[in-house]
Amino acid sequence: MSASVTVLTFAGARDVVGASSVEVELPTSPCSARQLMDAICALHPALTPHRPQIKLAVNGEYADDETSVKGGDEVALIPPVAGG
Repeated sequence: MSASVTVLTFAGARDVVGASSVEVELPTSPCSARQLMDAICALHPALTPHRPQIKLAVNGEYADDETSVKGGDEVALIPPVAGG
């Protein structure tokens, strides 16, 4: 049985992806945040050079590489924020 998540994109990530959200099939369910980022970058290769600066949030909290992601979770790509 496959599972997917809707990934919300913001700022520069939205510009690269070209949409405010994308549906991503999880490689396994659950999977790690790192595996999800691999899947997102495979679908949108232009994100790959920006990957080190992009934070992934799962259910409203910043995720590390090993954070578990399952179908139906709220996921967001958070690029660096410039301030001044």
